[in-house]
This record gives sequence, structure tokens and C-alpha cells, in this order.
Amino acid sequence: MKSNKRAILISLCTSILLMLAKFVAFFITNSNAILTDAVESIVNVLASGFAFYSIYLATLPKDENHPYGHGKVEFFSAFVEGVLIGIAGIVILVKSVYSLFYGNEVSDLYDGAIIIAVTGVINLVVGLYLIKTGKTNKSLTLEADGKHLLTDAVSSAGLVIGIIIIQLTQILWLDSLISILLGIYIIFNGYKLTRKSVGGLMDESNIELVEEVIDILQENRQSSWIDVHNLRAQQYGADLHIDCHVTLPYYFDLNAVHYEISSIDKMINQAVSRQTELFIHADPCLPACCNYCKMDNCPVRAEEFRGEIKWTMENVTKNQKHFER
Repeated sequence: MKSNKRAILISLCTSILLMLAKFVAFFITNSNAILTDAVESIVNVLASGFAFYSIYLATLPKDENHPYGHGKVEFFSAFVEGVLIGIAGIVILVKSVYSLFYGNEVSDLYDGAIIIAVTGVINLVVGLYLIKTGKTNKSLTLEADGKHLLTDAVSSAGLVIGIIIIQLTQILWLDSLISILLGIYIIFNGYKLTRKSVGGLMDESNIELVEEVIDILQENRQSSWIDVHNLRAQQYGADLHIDCHVTLPYYFDLNAVHYEISSIDKMINQAVSRQTELFIHADPCLPACCNYCKMDNCPVRAEEFRGEIKWTMENVTKNQKHFER
């Protein structure tokens, strides 16, 4: 999407300018804490550059070698960004611990604080813009980059407060202590981002998506849809892939089965805010299904209807018909 490319290009250009500004602040002050922020900005630039290429790949159409499209590259992009964030945090921790024991001269902290404050505000605005665009277009890459910039903005805010405290108290070792705390915060955020991306690369089921689909099916269920089970959902870039089994009356002919499956496909695509590809396996009903089957005037009913079984995460995700209430 053009909006995705525009957003990540804005992020890349902004990251380069802010990185230069932060290194200027470091050379002015010689502050470890400011160097912490500057080093993380290098990660911002690398991550935004890789994200730009990932978004380009994700927009490519499906082909023979990639029948599910190229959207999964966004998980890899988020993984790389998370790893880079973690490496930056480790480098920051090592240098800060060293300076805590061996000392570090700082100067002109107020000038540095002003520069860092301005960069923090800009990162906040751009980060919120990326997250909003990412959620609108279902782009994990944009959301990851936006959250990274928000992390940078939060660390910048803490850094500015710390610099002011150092300047007022003249306790210079606080510079390294603040840098250590920010390094730990950066590593933690890198871990969270990496964990989410690895889950996507390993086809970990998206619980939120599954719950959304189950709610849609429950709210729009038809009497001929006796049960839905073995439902799974994965997101590949902006596209959603769902597969499930639907139990239908065994006496339906092929045209009737096709109509019911097409109805489910159309309903899901109209209800969710993204392109969805469904693979639905039709199962024939069994006599044990009769007690929760609502089909009117069923010619083969073996048992009276006793009550509807509500579709939930507990029964729809299992690979079995809903024999027991």
C-alpha cells in the first residue's frame, strides 16, 4: 500500500535526522546517558531501512513460489528490529557499567537536554502516526517501528529528567546509572518485539483473530451450520488465513454444501477489516449431533433438539464435533 510506504519513508528520514541530532548532543555533553539514546537511534535507522524493504516485499502479489503472498516477511522484519534493539541495549549496559566504576566527565547538560527533548517529541508524533497507520492497514512492520519510536520517546523523556537532576545535584555518577536503567528498558522492549515476531514465524495461532472470527460466526450462525471445529487463523502481512471444519447435514448435495461454505466465506470477508482467505472442510453430521442441531423439518432426525451449544474458544478450536454439552 502507498500509505504504508509513505509512512515508513517518513520514519526513515526522521530517524536519520534525529540520530545526527543526538550525536551532536553527545559530542557537546560527553554524557553516557545521551550516548545511550544516540546508539539506539542507529538501530532506528537500520530498522526503518529494513522495514521499508519489508513493506515493499509484503505488497508484492502472490506467485508460484509464494502462494500465500510475501506478507510473512513483516514478522522477519520485526524480529530483526527486536534483535537490533536488544544488541543496542547490551552495548549501552556494558559502557554504562564501565563508566559507573571508572567515572565519566560531562558538560553543557542543559544544551543536550534541549536537543534530546525535541527529538523525543518528534519520535512521539511519528511513532503514534506509524502505529495508527499500521493498525489501519494491518501492518506488523509499521506497528513494530512505531512502538520502537515510542520506546525511544519514553527513554528520551526519562533521560531529560535525569539530566536535569544531574545538573541540579551535580551527582555525576547518576549519568551512568540512568544509562543503565534505560539500557535495561531497551533490552526488555527488544525481547517483547522478538517474542511476538518469532510467534508469527512459527505460525503461532493468533488468539485475538480466532476470538474475533468465532464471535462473528456465533452472531450470524445458521441452522444448517451444525457446528464449527478445528478453527485456526494466521496473519500473513495484511492478509488473514483461516481454516476450519463445518458440520452440515449429510444429505445436502454438492450445490447446497458449496452455497453454505460460500456464505461463510462472504460473511467473514464482510465482517473483518482485512482480506481473508478461507479453507473450509465440510463434515457430514452424525446421529450424535441431533441433540444440538436446529435444522427444521429434518428428514433424518434421530434425537430431539435439546439446546444450542454456544461456539467458544473451548469447542471451536478443538478437532472434534461438539458431541457433549
